[in-house]
Amino acid sequence: MNSEPSNVVKFYNGEQIPLELHKVRVVQKLHLVPVERRLEAAREAGFNTFQLSTNDVYLDMLTDSGVNAMSDNQIAAMFRADDAYAGSQSFDRLKQAVRDVFGKEYLLPAHQGRACENIIARTFVKPGDVVPMNYHFTTTHAHIDLNGGKIEELVADEAVNPVSTNPFKGNLDPGKLRDCIARHGAGKIPFVRMEASTNLIGGQPFSIANMREIRGICDEFGIMLVLDASLIGENAYFIKMREDEFRDASCADILKTMCGLADLVYFSARKVSSSRGGGICTNDRAIAKKMEHLVPLFEGFLTYGGISVREIEAMAVGLYETTDLTVISQSPSFIEYFIGQMVDMGIPCVTPAGGLGAHIDAGRFLPHIPQEDYPAGALAAAFFIASGVRGMERGTLSSVRDEKGKDILADVELLRLAFPRRVFTLSQVKYVADRMKWLYDNRDLIGGLEFVEEPPVLRFFMGKLRAKSDWPEKLAAKYRRDFGESL
Repeated sequence: MNSEPSNVVKFYNGEQIPLELHKVRVVQKLHLVPVERRLEAAREAGFNTFQLSTNDVYLDMLTDSGVNAMSDNQIAAMFRADDAYAGSQSFDRLKQAVRDVFGKEYLLPAHQGRACENIIARTFVKPGDVVPMNYHFTTTHAHIDLNGGKIEELVADEAVNPVSTNPFKGNLDPGKLRDCIARHGAGKIPFVRMEASTNLIGGQPFSIANMREIRGICDEFGIMLVLDASLIGENAYFIKMREDEFRDASCADILKTMCGLADLVYFSARKVSSSRGGGICTNDRAIAKKMEHLVPLFEGFLTYGGISVREIEAMAVGLYETTDLTVISQSPSFIEYFIGQMVDMGIPCVTPAGGLGAHIDAGRFLPHIPQEDYPAGALAAAFFIASGVRGMERGTLSSVRDEKGKDILADVELLRLAFPRRVFTLSQVKYVADRMKWLYDNRDLIGGLEFVEEPPVLRFFMGKLRAKSDWPEKLAAKYRRDFGESL
């Protein structure tokens, strides 16, 4: 029987709210500026939340990458860092953590997850190759494209249906994978990629049963299986909560089981270990040798890979903490609570609740805005004006254009509100829910956006847009009428 403590606390009064199993010892001042300033800031940012300054942001729910709260043990570990360029003891401790937590012997460090993707794509992807996956991430897609490959997203049809009761919408469809192999041939498939908690479709997990089946198909055709473990902690939490076989398993055992099914594991430490950096790990020395010469070329020497040694120490501790149920459950439990609030208020959102963040269904929230006018981007801008909360568009604005310059419409239009680990309080979450309800009641005021500056790659990071009407001004005026002098 698993001896891990339960993450569920029952309240005598019957209320069901998530309970923080940590205490706050260092605080940072936040800014909640008037709605007029929020409107002005949105204009200055080109209605792109990435371009906002945190001087104007109350709650930063843009991402969980690099913004998770570090533990006291992580901060303490940073003081013992070994500042050697080569052969650092800090790296030795990180390698041991990777062995203990992921069960992988060989580690190639990189400064973050997308740097790992660059090395993997350069090594294994050739022009004409196809990479099947359970869903893409934006930088993954870009690196595979830049090396001449293409992606195929092989999730079940239900995965892109925002409303569902399927506990594992991140599963890779085995039938679709077999069809992909039959169409292209195994020789054109350098690897199959599975992303733990699929980012772009609502942080949805896959099951170990599914991963085992995909592993079997890969073995049958001699194809490498690659695991993006950036959100593996949350995926492990959902496996423990939702997959009967693992209900009594420890988080440590679940993590090792998942990683043991993959030939190669890579991760963004900015997510998985609440630090900054990344890494590629494997038990196959030949696979590691194919990539290791690219680490000094693009990242740094093989024992630091462009990461500060202080962050390497924090990463090692953070990986061990990822096996702790009280750590990995905190963010999903807050997300589940928030999604419950949305459902109760009739606000369209992705269900079941996933990891990483809460996802509002902008397509149903703003059905009057066509996808070509970026409804998820408009909702992100409108919600900032209404609340001072910065979320992120995950829809057509985050997509790309085809060879004729036409937008490739996204499968889903989502506003993502990230819930970094151990960062927000319950009262802040309640504020977010309250302002979302106000915005939903005034949703007819929101209009579309259009680009005025559009970069050729990853346009959602640096692009600037403008409103296609005066809807932002009308929204701000309605807010002031309803709330008066209140922020």
